[in-house]
Amino acid sequence: MKKEIQKAAKFIEKHCTADDYTLSVYSYDAEMTRYAQNMITQNMSGLRHGVSLDVSYGNKTGSARINSFDEAELKRMIETAQNIAKLNKPDPEFVPSAKKTKIPKTDNISENTAKANMKDMVSVIKQIVDNAEKKKAFVSGLVTKTVTDFYLKTKNGFEAFDTSTEFDNSMTMADNKSKETKVSRSVKDINDYCVKDEIALLNSQFDALTKPKKIEAGQYNVILRPQAVLNFFMFLLYFFDRKTADYGISAMAGQTGKNMFGKKFTLQSRLDEKDITVSPFSGGGVAARNIDWVKDGVLRELVTDRSYAAKIKAEPNFISNIIIRGGKATEEEMMKKVKNGLIINNFWYIRNVSTRKNEITGLTRDGIYYFENGKIKHSVNNLRFNEIIHRASSNILMLGKEFNIAANTKVPTMLIKDFTFADTTTF
Repeated sequence: MKKEIQKAAKFIEKHCTADDYTLSVYSYDAEMTRYAQNMITQNMSGLRHGVSLDVSYGNKTGSARINSFDEAELKRMIETAQNIAKLNKPDPEFVPSAKKTKIPKTDNISENTAKANMKDMVSVIKQIVDNAEKKKAFVSGLVTKTVTDFYLKTKNGFEAFDTSTEFDNSMTMADNKSKETKVSRSVKDINDYCVKDEIALLNSQFDALTKPKKIEAGQYNVILRPQAVLNFFMFLLYFFDRKTADYGISAMAGQTGKNMFGKKFTLQSRLDEKDITVSPFSGGGVAARNIDWVKDGVLRELVTDRSYAAKIKAEPNFISNIIIRGGKATEEEMMKKVKNGLIINNFWYIRNVSTRKNEITGLTRDGIYYFENGKIKHSVNNLRFNEIIHRASSNILMLGKEFNIAANTKVPTMLIKDFTFADTTTF
């Protein structure tokens, strides 16, 4: 596939007459097995492509996208992008395409994943279906193995290529009455995926939906399991833009170098984290590097694209992967640390309340447990939270081990005090 991509790049280089251009190509080879109502319903496999061309005449830009390497289609894409650029208005934030730069070496390929086949996927699904039948429930989901190539080339000399692997399973179990819960995880190496552990989590969430007791809104100590941690703190990244902060729009304004997030919170991007993938370069032509976004609560760096970096004469960056550092505490130790609290499996329907405050709102899902004196007592109804992200991170009491919840992401379990729930639900 690399030869096909380079052949397309040479065609673009020969036929593009614009002053400048950036070409990006992705190609992914996927094998997928879909299952529903405790049976396999579909097997799918195939190679997909995406070709994107951004061109410019001076600071007038144009873009076009296709999904083919056919030369006639490539030529049409070039003409479309160039015609748009000629007719477009000047872009006041335009910067020339990226120049040649050194790209870090990364290890994004797992041979175990690359060699995985439908038989391996069916083996995973069989265990999941057997479990659902024991629970007198129905399970549906999608198992996917993907090998992805990404290529970027500019007229100014930037050229880079990356290949990565990913194994993913998303499953939903329901009794087709009132109980439904979902577990989803992706990994670089299929050997890091333990279907028994995922089934145990699915069962725990399913059981937490049984006859939940009424609980009122208020502030509670919470144990956030990894999926809840990921979905909650992922919203922090939406506020993590340096330009927005410099313009005084976000809560990050004037906070660089200050302890904003509490001493137990560290957010990083790392090139050498072996069990997760890392993007060695961005779609804008920025080489990845090790970055401490937040270190022991101190805000160190914010996302800065090439355009704004050129304006303020700073080094551009991007989030190449996501690591929230953890500790060694177990859930049992967390439950003993505080008198009582809630175990949260997941959040969804999360929305921004205030960019200036880092405040978001959302709902719990997939079951909540109430614990007291170190033991789980019963399940409770769902709740709506309203919380300021850096206030929550400042209230972290204990951290569990880091868990590679996604192919490019690892986060721990967290015990957070006084997490704010603004409203209750009827389910």
